[in-house]
Amino acid sequence: MGTIGRWVCAGVALALSTLWAAGGDVTLDPALPTYAPERAVGGNLRSVGSDTMLNMMNLWMGSFREKHPAVRIQNEGKGSSTAPPALLETQAQFGPMSRAMSDEEKDRFIEKFGYAPTELRVAIDCIAIFVNKDNPVRSLTLEQLERIFSVAGPEQMTWGDVGVQDAGWADRPITLTGRNSASGTYKFFKKHACGGNDFKPTVQENPGSSGVVNAISRDPSAIGYSGIGYRTPDVRLVPIAFESGEEAFPPDPDYAYSGDYPLARFLYVYLNYDKRQRLDPLREEFVRMIFSKRGQEAVIKDGAYPVSAEIARKELLTLGLEPGF
Repeated sequence: MGTIGRWVCAGVALALSTLWAAGGDVTLDPALPTYAPERAVGGNLRSVGSDTMLNMMNLWMGSFREKHPAVRIQNEGKGSSTAPPALLETQAQFGPMSRAMSDEEKDRFIEKFGYAPTELRVAIDCIAIFVNKDNPVRSLTLEQLERIFSVAGPEQMTWGDVGVQDAGWADRPITLTGRNSASGTYKFFKKHACGGNDFKPTVQENPGSSGVVNAISRDPSAIGYSGIGYRTPDVRLVPIAFESGEEAFPPDPDYAYSGDYPLARFLYVYLNYDKRQRLDPLREEFVRMIFSKRGQEAVIKDGAYPVSAEIARKELLTLGLEPGF
């Protein structure tokens, strides 16, 4: 499990190393361009997919409409698993996902269209481990998370089982909360924190990220996972270590970019793009806005971390677009 986590974080760190900022500040890559529309566009712009990215998509769409008021927007965020069917049935132009599309999802798309869906890395996120603000737990390892949340561990664990010996806590049962199976966060956490094991039946499933955090804020014994952008003053972020005996790191930008935080991940936007044809003006303008300073400022505002200009260039080239920066 540690090896998998290190491989994921190493890939994120390599791609985003130019954005590392000492002291934990999130900074934009100065090489990112200022968004200036190449043309006025109109029409319908619809996104279906990740709940984690719902607010991010709303911010992008709001900024886009400021420049293109003739565009009508619709944004639905019920989980990453809803993005592939929406693209498959041409019910949306964009499918935001907090996990990579599975081989099975890609195969269904290829079977229908004859080419693969286009994947764009648009931001970096950390799956944070949340506890109530009054919970004294200091840190956890990936192995402890696997035992806490999955069937690999005892059916019921106490906070003492993971090293919390503070008065009144050692015998206190751990309450579990998380996302539902439609969520990309659910699938990512199952693979990288639970070793691929099934979740315990006692994990309370929530259809939205905010529901996880709200449940933890009301229950001092609860622990759960969600995108870092959903933190509130009533919960606390737990530092995580790859293995016992190693240093635990919080989900701060420094440690996401360096690869030290074990549960860092890319966030994606998928679209149906046939490389034999030029991308239509509406989607081209929207994608250029995402990979501009304005688009990546929205990423920071939502609580996630921006991509580098190098990644932005590569993703634009994937769509046959000349970056121009």
